[in-house]
Amino acid sequence: MADVRVLVLRAAGINREEELVHCWERAGARASLVHINALAEDPAMLKDFQIVAIPGGFSYGDDIAAGQILAQRILLGLAEPLQRLVDRGGGLLGVCNGFQVLVKTGLLPGGDVGRDKVTVTYNDSAKFEARWVRLKVCTDRCAFLEPDTYLEAPVDHAEGKVVTADNTTVKRLDEAGLIAVRYVDADGRTDTYPANPNGSVDGIAGLCDSTGRVFGLMPHLEDHFDHTHHPLWTSRKPTGPPDGLTVFQNAVRYWDS
Repeated sequence: MADVRVLVLRAAGINREEELVHCWERAGARASLVHINALAEDPAMLKDFQIVAIPGGFSYGDDIAAGQILAQRILLGLAEPLQRLVDRGGGLLGVCNGFQVLVKTGLLPGGDVGRDKVTVTYNDSAKFEARWVRLKVCTDRCAFLEPDTYLEAPVDHAEGKVVTADNTTVKRLDEAGLIAVRYVDADGRTDTYPANPNGSVDGIAGLCDSTGRVFGLMPHLEDHFDHTHHPLWTSRKPTGPPDGLTVFQNAVRYWDS
């Protein structure tokens, strides 16, 4: 087992924490479930971890908007400790609801492209989308991702559309390498439904910050840690680890080096 410790955050309404713990452990890390109340009471515990992961689900019932209440809880006392974790070389991962939380706290995309420039909102289809998607890795700066590769994983969300304040913001994100993954179809297009299941601008499925150590995305990587999870697994001949598991393995190698 690698010497990498991961804090997997729990809160009311989160329902994917066990899967996330399992994936980190499959990748060789040591994962601990910690409730947000416990972390808020003792933020100093973060010194014992290299990574904090925020799972998917419906935190606090997604009241007001998806991830909004959990984001406010973090802003009221944990945003600075989490930023200090990143500043000392640690990492943050947010999946689905966790991604929404990171965006709405401003931890993603971070910097001067703050939470007033990017958000996540209701799908264009006006319905809950549950389907497998194909992702193109679009950055070479993210510790969780291998550049110039593709990933496949399922989405399960009603509020997954990434929107920006204007086209200039999209351009800035792209030029800075902060667009981590995009939805793509078989022809590489980012704007077609259902390949882009929510209508995200520029096909954005996930973002990273300027350090490359804060990463969030809507698709559920933790739902593809075994080849049999893929709907076409019986007709495929795998040549490596399942796509979702590779992301956790990348992170463990990075923080164990």
